[in-house]
Amino acid sequence: MSLKLGVPSKGRLMEKTFDWFAKGGITLGRSGSDREYAGYVQGIDNVELVLLSAGEIPRELAAGRIHLGVTGTDLVREKLGQWEHRVKELAELGFGQADLVLAVPACWVDVGTLDDLDAAAAAFRLRHGFRMRIATKYHRLVRDFLRENGVADYQLMDSQGATEGTVKNETAEAIADITSTGDTLRANHLKILDDGLMLKSQATLFKSRVAPMEAEDRRALETLKAKFGLD
Repeated sequence: MSLKLGVPSKGRLMEKTFDWFAKGGITLGRSGSDREYAGYVQGIDNVELVLLSAGEIPRELAAGRIHLGVTGTDLVREKLGQWEHRVKELAELGFGQADLVLAVPACWVDVGTLDDLDAAAAAFRLRHGFRMRIATKYHRLVRDFLRENGVADYQLMDSQGATEGTVKNETAEAIADITSTGDTLRANHLKILDDGLMLKSQATLFKSRVAPMEAEDRRALETLKAKFGLD
């Protein structure tokens, strides 16, 4: 057995994760071509690198197939019900920051808060005969957020592509999506509700609470945590 560390398999998330571990004296890298999902670990014994998509890592942690994983806070909380019982946050890594927000058309001058949205949703249903549509890929997080804030008269529309374009294309009236700068929202004539911030997300190192560990795995974990001053 070895301690399995899941890391995003490509792009800036992979590069930034490699850089973060390098600061603690642990070198991670790909072995072979960019199309191969094989990697290596240097600077610590008994740790195996597993290259996965960021979206797969929460599932693999919850299933106990990897011991550690780097992925976004938003992905863990969206994909894992009662996530606190299945994984533990070890460290926020300081990159990959983005906010999950609720946004409406900028021309809705009378809708600036969740209370306004609730009133607009009720009026929309009365006028059109169906619930206001909110396009998102974050169904769990959005549903929980709106329930906690008393917004009920809506329906979620699944959007796995360019969510910001759904309002212009008239397939949704509002959106809930991740943004880092808000530029794309503004370019599509959307505005974030004043109290529409649902989650501040960033790349985070998580530990599985269910993955089986042998004595060597525990020693490797303690060594890794000591290198980064983690509890």
